[in-house]
Amino acid sequence: YAYIFKKLETSPNALQLDKFISEGPTNGIDLRNFTESGKNYIRISDMRRFFISYSDIKKVEFDKVPKKIQLEEKDILVSRKGTPGISVITTKNDIDSIIGTEAILLRIKEGYDPYYLIAFLNSKVFYEQVLNNLSGAVASGINHPSLKKLKILYDKHLVKNISGKVKKTIELHVKANSILTNAQNIFYQKLDLDFSKIEKENTFSVNLSGFAEIDLWTPSYSYPLYVNILKAIKKKWKTVPLGEIATVKKGDEVGSDKYNKYLDKKNSDIPFIRTSDVVNYEVDQFPDYYIPEEIYQELKQDIRAGDVLFTNDGKIGLAAILTPQDKVILQSHIKRIRLKKEAIEKYKFTQEYLFLVLTIKEVARYQAERYTVIQSTIPTISNFILDFEIPVLDKNSIDEITKLVKEAFELKDEKKKLINEVREEIDGYFEI
Repeated sequence: YAYIFKKLETSPNALQLDKFISEGPTNGIDLRNFTESGKNYIRISDMRRFFISYSDIKKVEFDKVPKKIQLEEKDILVSRKGTPGISVITTKNDIDSIIGTEAILLRIKEGYDPYYLIAFLNSKVFYEQVLNNLSGAVASGINHPSLKKLKILYDKHLVKNISGKVKKTIELHVKANSILTNAQNIFYQKLDLDFSKIEKENTFSVNLSGFAEIDLWTPSYSYPLYVNILKAIKKKWKTVPLGEIATVKKGDEVGSDKYNKYLDKKNSDIPFIRTSDVVNYEVDQFPDYYIPEEIYQELKQDIRAGDVLFTNDGKIGLAAILTPQDKVILQSHIKRIRLKKEAIEKYKFTQEYLFLVLTIKEVARYQAERYTVIQSTIPTISNFILDFEIPVLDKNSIDEITKLVKEAFELKDEKKKLINEVREEIDGYFEI
């Protein structure tokens, strides 16, 4: 990277980041009293390259948001710690959120293209600059003065080529997630159950006979809300255990000594997907770690486009579908789920419908929480995922949901393809 840094230093088109900023850098605020409803609270763990992840977002009840951190569309957020330098651009769906203290807000001056800037901020060139300017003995991070002096290549030809593609990726991202929300709403409508009428009971008792079928002596397994919601679903709809309708296979643990980080990876290295890389119902294009191609060939994981993923340990209950752009290795904490032929024929299920059911809080998340136990320090549902009850809706409803989910993931796949093109174009400019 010494050659690249010299190229940046000598180029008349390379400007310091502070030249592009009208307001900021500004840190968010520290809030810790999370609630079930309220505003989305964006932590650095929710920041993935280009986009905010809502897969594990926390909520806060907080109305007095300082004006200086009230988000606007096309703001840029940069992570200060954790993995410093992760950058996202805000969309119309993000502007009511509150940013955490380790997120840095940058507002871009008029006349400069925020779509190009977010692409460059997520390039290898910028990330290497970030790593070379970290400070802090215990938890290293990028401070405001260091961030502002980092160089941005603002070549008009490059800006023109990249800006439109990035803008298109954002449109695809927003539309795809909107379609999935619509599909979830349709599922709730078809299910036709008012979950709000099922009371939450903070104290309860259980007969010893209740543990006869399954040896789970945990409060969550017998929690009335979880139990009664499942009873309500089963009373209105036929359900089938996941293990009856699908094959479920876990990923592999390759060992941290095999990991290559983003900047160190070879072009042939394969993304290694951990539970933290399941974001916005898909796998992250920019995970923290990559694995050599030869290990990928040795493992021969039986995964393909259209497979449903579900996080089984650690951060439990996140679902995704693989797209044609996803050539990955799955960590052992992630389950690959594929419908059996007989389930498709008997129940008219589709991978898309199964995925959608696994995103519904009252169906999959609550069942996951019932079965969760702690092994050493890590939460897990072990093989209890096979016992998840899947509602069997009518064929027309399944088809309607399937069509929407398919459309959403076609858009996500197109988005990923464009982002790869953008990354290759910037890297190509610097001959990386």
